[in-house]
Amino acid sequence: MPDPLDEPALVAFDFDGTLTVEDSFTAFLKWRAGPLRWAFGCLRLTPSAIGYLFHRNRGRIKSAAIREFLKGVKRETLEAEARTFAEIAAPRLFRPDAIMAWRRWRASGAKTIIVTASPDMIVAPFARGLGCDRLIGSAIAFDKDDRALGLLAGPNCRGPEKVRRLREVYGEDVRLTAAYGDTSGDREMLRIADEKGYRVFKGRP
Repeated sequence: MPDPLDEPALVAFDFDGTLTVEDSFTAFLKWRAGPLRWAFGCLRLTPSAIGYLFHRNRGRIKSAAIREFLKGVKRETLEAEARTFAEIAAPRLFRPDAIMAWRRWRASGAKTIIVTASPDMIVAPFARGLGCDRLIGSAIAFDKDDRALGLLAGPNCRGPEKVRRLREVYGEDVRLTAAYGDTSGDREMLRIADEKGYRVFKGRP
């Protein structure tokens, strides 16, 4: 049996607001839609935004945005657009101090994980560029023809769901060497980390 002391450190980063200066999924939708379509779509989402004030369910409002802006789009199209967006947007999204911390952990031999509420297929090109060991995120639902259904496939990866997903991958007794986040949706993940980095990154591109 391997000695636990020989196992590499496990370090988890939230993505939006932690590694980046803004929400990557919102930025992607806005970029993809263009100014007029974005403004029209946001107007149509007003009832969902008002509803959120009462139900406070971020998964529901995220599904509403997917339905408004992405329903019917082919998976391969979204994947290609996500790659293009990452190439264009990475320089203006990433926090330089967060990226320095990410690289320090990787240089030390740690396994670096991104755990995000954003759809994994949108974050995936950024994660690949960083050399991420594992990406855990929300998922967009697709039909049998691989077209976006307009909702999430499963729970929004936020709050307790982040820890549930980590345990699903790394076992019930998973313990993080360090974790970094910036909202209440990261607190459960921070609780299972030895080093808790809450809103420690302030840098801007």
